[in-house]
Amino acid sequence: QVQLVESGGGSVQTGGSLRLACAASGRTFSSYAMGWFRQAPGKERVFVAALSGSGGTTFYANSVKGRFTISRDNAKSTMYLQMNSLKPEDAAFYYCAAKPSGGGYYGGYDYWGQGTQVTVSS
Repeated sequence: QVQLVESGGGSVQTGGSLRLACAASGRTFSSYAMGWFRQAPGKERVFVAALSGSGGTTFYANSVKGRFTISRDNAKSTMYLQMNSLKPEDAAFYYCAAKPSGGGYYGGYDYWGQGTQVTVSS
């Protein structure tokens, strides 16, 4: 069982930056692939970014590529999402997710955090 807790959300202006964190409990954090998803009001939850257990392989949605950076610190059992050049369309609840390594990275996650809200004002 893995428990995930997000933090770091908030309100920024267009062009600003935020760094989200996802702290995981449980053992063998490095054996889990991790991902970030987001859900805007009235829309479905969508994939944002993901990375392998080692952090050596990363994946990004086209909409955030070049602006967001996903990373992890396995010693701290924490994953991060550095978000730069934020746009109003990035505003959403952001969720972190985990799954045992193996298989794809764009879906099929077993564990989810409660979400953290990001607001971007124009």
